[in-house]
Amino acid sequence: MTATAPTATEREPAAPAPEAPERASAFVGLARVMLLGFVRDRGALFFTLLMPLIFLLMFGTLFKSAGAPHVKVAQVGAVQVLDSVQGEDRKELEKVLTVTKIDDEAAALEKVRKGDIDALVEQGPNGQVVVRHSAADPVKAGSVQAIVDNLVKAANQAASGKPPAFTIASVQVEDQSLKPIQYLTPGLLGWAIASGAVYGASFTLINWRTKRVLRRLRLAPVSIPAVIGARVAVNCVIALAQTAIFLTIATTPFFGLKLSGNWWLIVPLVLCATIAFMSIGLLTGGLAKTEEAANGINQLIILPMSFLGGAFIPLDGSPGWLQTVSKVFPLRYLVTASQSVLSRGGGVMDALPAMGGLLAFSAVLCLIAWRFFNWDDV
Repeated sequence: MTATAPTATEREPAAPAPEAPERASAFVGLARVMLLGFVRDRGALFFTLLMPLIFLLMFGTLFKSAGAPHVKVAQVGAVQVLDSVQGEDRKELEKVLTVTKIDDEAAALEKVRKGDIDALVEQGPNGQVVVRHSAADPVKAGSVQAIVDNLVKAANQAASGKPPAFTIASVQVEDQSLKPIQYLTPGLLGWAIASGAVYGASFTLINWRTKRVLRRLRLAPVSIPAVIGARVAVNCVIALAQTAIFLTIATTPFFGLKLSGNWWLIVPLVLCATIAFMSIGLLTGGLAKTEEAANGINQLIILPMSFLGGAFIPLDGSPGWLQTVSKVFPLRYLVTASQSVLSRGGGVMDALPAMGGLLAFSAVLCLIAWRFFNWDDV
């Protein structure tokens, strides 16, 4: 006699779906466990919170007194356009130009070649002013030429006795108290948030998969949205803590960060960016089988993204094609929008496009990450 499959009435009743209070309790419990695990992990605390803060303190201190570019030149013999600048005009000139008189032309040229001084200035025939510079630093060479050119024009004007037909008025568009910290903070903060979210998501996924935690969660009476929501919530809390620490340190009198009126828009920006960077971590965690492999993949993504996203160096003077490539990376949107709302007086319309782009990026990458997701370490 063959066995027959049990009918629908004979089957055991399916476990009832957890009610809303139970789902909320599961979400809170999972989030609490994850957050406690992060706090107790000294390595995670150091690399997520302390190391980015060390970079902020280091760069903020180094560039605290950064101002106009200063160049050093050697004056060989008498140079009328330099010697004629006296009094208050001389003090203003010395703010951007340090002049050292050297009698030996060959020794002065050798200093220029070695980079000890930026250029050599000497008097040529028929009132000509000769500037010799090295091609090693085109920025400083251009600064020397511009300064000497202005001095020559001023001397020619004084010799002619005629006032100039045109004048120029240069006014800084930002607040006169704007300091380098207001450019450093958004970039380093973006890098810190990106690193924390990418590494946090990828390492958690790999760790849970290898230790069969994912399998247990799948069989437990806990919904998948509760697990995902708890992980996202914990990462968002960590990112907001990073933001609070950065802004607290940067706004101290020592650094002097000046926040614009809409600085609070950094909060939704950070939340959207955290979700976007977590999607990268989910993809690398799905592709990699070990934490070592994930670390290598994450480095290949985060380092280029940090440089091309403008976290470490500005992209304003970079080639057009490089600026176009940088728009692929979500960090570019976070850094640009953060600079706008934190220190440049930007508003909601400066933040909304960035938030939309970050969420769109997250949606696309999460769909790709789902393709490589595994519950077990196979």
